[in-house]
Amino acid sequence: MGNNVQELLEELYSMISGAWSVPLGAGKCVIERDRALDLLDQLKTQFPSELTEARRLTAARNEYIANTKRDADAIKKAATDRANQMIEEQEIVQAARQRSAMVVNEAMQKSNELRRVANEYADDALRRTEEAITAALNEVRNSRTRFQAVSQQAAPQAEATEETEPRE
Repeated sequence: MGNNVQELLEELYSMISGAWSVPLGAGKCVIERDRALDLLDQLKTQFPSELTEARRLTAARNEYIANTKRDADAIKKAATDRANQMIEEQEIVQAARQRSAMVVNEAMQKSNELRRVANEYADDALRRTEEAITAALNEVRNSRTRFQAVSQQAAPQAEATEETEPRE
């Protein structure tokens, strides 16, 4: 005699399949009534506990599936959020790179403009300095020429004065 539902059902099936057919009974057979009733009683006592266990296992399985689905949904949401964050960060990085390129370009343009203005200023200052030095040099040359002219005029007069002045 078995002790679980599966074994009891197999025993009952064997009993019925091995039973003798009733002549002219059209699929009817003779089985041992007490033995069949005993097996059915055992099945009735086993069914509630096995059904309870099956229900408990089914509920546990359903809870596990629900928890797994929640976990999968949470992982999917976290992955989606992270992907969106990475996309936003990528867009921010892209915008920062574009802004950086613009700032560098503007800085290069300003630097070139400042260099051009500085070169023009330096060239103008050097030109004015050169003009001032040329004017000063011309003034020195003119002064020297005047000095030489005055010196040459004064030299004959000084000699004449020396000759006329008594010597002591």
